[in-house]
Amino acid sequence: MRFGILASGSGSNMEAIAQAIDGQGLKGEIGIVIYNEPGAYVQHRAAVRRIPVVHLNHRDFGSREALDHQLMKVLNAHGVDLVLMAGWMRVVTPVLIDGFPERILNIHPSLLPSFRGMHAIQQALDYGVKITGCTVHVVVPDVDAGRILAQAAVPILPDDTPHSLRLRIQSQEHRIYPEAIADYQQHLSQSHVLS
Repeated sequence: MRFGILASGSGSNMEAIAQAIDGQGLKGEIGIVIYNEPGAYVQHRAAVRRIPVVHLNHRDFGSREALDHQLMKVLNAHGVDLVLMAGWMRVVTPVLIDGFPERILNIHPSLLPSFRGMHAIQQALDYGVKITGCTVHVVVPDVDAGRILAQAAVPILPDDTPHSLRLRIQSQEHRIYPEAIADYQQHLSQSHVLS
């Protein structure tokens, strides 16, 4: 199975997925990494691993749909079977979702359905909850509302800052995302979504 990874930042989840492939815990290969923020460190991580990289700056497109049409072209050109949003800080549209039905996964830094959308970690701190975490889910048109595949809880400590909490959540993301992808691959093969 060929994975297409969409990322906007450092690419730590991409690296966790690549390491899971290296260790045989996840079967497949990363066929393409697409990033939108100029200078995002994910491009360096991909280059070190000799993974093809494409930069699509969302500011160069007139609409979300226009960007997603280009994403579709690149993903299809690289034979992608499963799209993995790994810190992709853009809302995707039905253009992409319909192009890869039931084949786009996302990792979100909260225990969905709590704290959907942007700034989920700050939302959790502002709200004063004692536990937050991360969620792997199937992408649907409603933001962060798709079927939940895996979750991990992370306690919020009294002295937590957005940065310290983010680091602890990311360590759980790196653990559960590859596991959830592997489980979902089995689901796809059994349901013949890929046939």
